[in-house]
Amino acid sequence: MKIVVLEDLGLPESEVREIAKPITDEGHELVLYERTEDVEILKGRVKDADILVIANMPLVGEVIRAAENLKYISIAFTGYDHVDLDACKEKNIKVSNAAGYSTISVPELVFGMVISFLRSIHILDKTTRDGKTKVGSTQKEIYGKKFGVIGTGAIGARVAKLALAFGAEVLAYSRTEKEELKSMGVKYVSLDELLSEADIVSIHTPLTEKTKGLINREKIALMKPTAILVNTARGPIVDTEALVEALNEGKIAGACLDVFDQEPPLPKDYPILSTQNTLLTPHIGFATEEAMVRRAHITFNENIYNWLKGKHVNRVEF
Repeated sequence: MKIVVLEDLGLPESEVREIAKPITDEGHELVLYERTEDVEILKGRVKDADILVIANMPLVGEVIRAAENLKYISIAFTGYDHVDLDACKEKNIKVSNAAGYSTISVPELVFGMVISFLRSIHILDKTTRDGKTKVGSTQKEIYGKKFGVIGTGAIGARVAKLALAFGAEVLAYSRTEKEELKSMGVKYVSLDELLSEADIVSIHTPLTEKTKGLINREKIALMKPTAILVNTARGPIVDTEALVEALNEGKIAGACLDVFDQEPPLPKDYPILSTQNTLLTPHIGFATEEAMVRRAHITFNENIYNWLKGKHVNRVEF
């Protein structure tokens, strides 16, 4: 079968081919492309593909429908809202994601951002280089704070455990409660209670129709003026306009954002860029060197290899 990779997977081509060797050794063809979002070019690239691989690039229905032989898509990413699943359903195309590859990397970024924000590290680097001192900076601890986790899937659960290790009191809101976390001291509460009580709120839900705009103006208004919001999940879960308003008016103390309602690079007039008390990164939570290797193994040696053998793993339901 012909396997077409439509974008760079964050590893050298030689390493991707080495990881995929168990598949190509069985006679399957592997074609690698650099990313483009030109629909006409993509339609040409997918025309005779049996299997497609993408990471976080949009895969629109027009491209999917142009893939005459397409049977399976392996998404080298946890989220899948960037894929037209209606077109997949229409053509009976099976889909898998790479859940689990960033379970370590995203939580580590969460705490890197939170510590940097609370200790003003991102600001004090420049201050030190300018020959100044810590005077005027914020210096706070995670210890003893109420740490709110919205969504306790694999990533959210790890964030909750790390917060406990820092000595925080952990509040959680999730569709499904985990007994393991409860036994460790995590307290499940309503979303409103979490937002009202937490000093730090970290978002870890997938983006769905139900979670889009979940953190809106009404919900942000529940937060303490001393609280910070952390989003390393998906940008549209938070109402950007409402967040900008809250930051500019001092309704919350700050925000640490790795995701936005559009993918970086952000335009210079993007509203969040002019806000105070923000720490921003260009969607790097998933992108450690180690995570790139993990996701390539999941994409090829779990998802595709098993599907070729008749077993659909890491199934995306739609």
